Amino acid sequence: MKRILFLIISFGLVFSAFAQDDPIVMHVNGQPVPRSEFEYNYNKNNSEGVLDKKNVEEYAQLFVNYKLKVLAALDNHLDTLSSYQKEFRQYRDQQIRPLLIPQNAMEEECRKYYEQMLASLQGKELLQPAHIFLRVPQAATEEVQATAKARIDSVAQELKNGADFAELAKKVSQDPGSAARGGLLPWIGPNQTLKEFEDVAYSLEVGQVSDPFLSTVGYHIIKLMDKKPLESYDELKDNIRRFLESQGLENQLAAQVLDSMSHHSSPQKTVEEILDEETERLCAQDNELKYLVQEYHDGLLLFEECSRNVWEPASKDTTGLVSYFKTNKNKYAWKEPHFRGLVYYCKNQADVKAVKKCLKGVPEDKWTNKIREQFNKDSVTVRMERRLFKKGDNANVDVLALKDKSAKLNPLKDYPYAAVVGKVLKKGPAEWTDISNQVVTDYQRMREDEYVAELRKRYPVEIHEEVLKTVNNH
Repeated sequence: MKRILFLIISFGLVFSAFAQDDPIVMHVNGQPVPRSEFEYNYNKNNSEGVLDKKNVEEYAQLFVNYKLKVLAALDNHLDTLSSYQKEFRQYRDQQIRPLLIPQNAMEEECRKYYEQMLASLQGKELLQPAHIFLRVPQAATEEVQATAKARIDSVAQELKNGADFAELAKKVSQDPGSAARGGLLPWIGPNQTLKEFEDVAYSLEVGQVSDPFLSTVGYHIIKLMDKKPLESYDELKDNIRRFLESQGLENQLAAQVLDSMSHHSSPQKTVEEILDEETERLCAQDNELKYLVQEYHDGLLLFEECSRNVWEPASKDTTGLVSYFKTNKNKYAWKEPHFRGLVYYCKNQADVKAVKKCLKGVPEDKWTNKIREQFNKDSVTVRMERRLFKKGDNANVDVLALKDKSAKLNPLKDYPYAAVVGKVLKKGPAEWTDISNQVVTDYQRMREDEYVAELRKRYPVEIHEEVLKTVNNH
């Protein structure tokens, strides 16, 4: 009995110590949020470089809103959507899969690759050649071949007479990639280029220039710029690792580990089941990883919830947008006049008046199509741009619509006649559609605030102020 009592007391002490190490900073709908989770999110979102930093108390309110949206998403079963599950697993697996690879596996692959590189050299050194190249198609006539031969012989003679190899390569070489670098090519080893090219390159000493020779693609003259033995593994391992990672080696190794774990599991589990189990195991060992995975999980849910219930409905709520704009019209007033309309450019002067006549009585949103049908069916005789312009956006609008005396007309090439059709708005936008992006964003923000207020009524929230004071201070 004493032993049982001792175990109960001991467990209670351990649990109490753990609770003190990571006390609960808030309850959201009865769900506890430990201080470590809050600190992870607070520090990540208020790091150096963040423009709008929040203090702990301010961030606590934002974090509550975040948690409320996630709760709403879970209540709406958005976590059961196949699209959500697929996207979450993609993010999660990017973190989990690399952690399943044995620590020495990548090192072994890098060493194996280095040994293959070393073996491929067959005891030879690496070469860095430069070349002057004249292309000769395999089906070239004798006359074409003779012309190319005469030209390469002429180049060789210029080199013998003291011409600079790099300058000559820039002028005459028909390999544009290397010609721009004075004929310089990447480092090569055995069996990495044309046999004829390789044989000549390996016969040269550094600084020596070859005689012209013919390969299967044309004539070359090579200058050997440098040669060296392959660097040691320690010198190359970082480059090798980066190269192998770019080739997807990490994914290949993780796939091998998962396939092996799946094959040896009893009863046999799918790769997805194993990833779920490994995520749980690894997150239990590492709070940073746990909260990162949770961040993916909650962030995707929040986005889905707000898209469905706030952002998309608000962006399509024309009645609400009109009402919001009218109520907040003064907020969008501007200091300088703007021009809402069309600036257009004509090849023929007669079309300037014809366009204006064509658009008379036509709704603004139909102007572009009307001009295409009337003037640009067979060829483009009228170029155009329709939107809201402020001073400085377009010189032609500044002159013709905004009457800026300091501006000068700037018509398009081949379209010398510029004109405008539209309306000058002096004090501010006439309709919400004049600044639709800004109005939609502001309206969405208002609707989101209203939505959060509803959630705060639906779900009880309790912030433990004494624990909040200890954030980053314990």
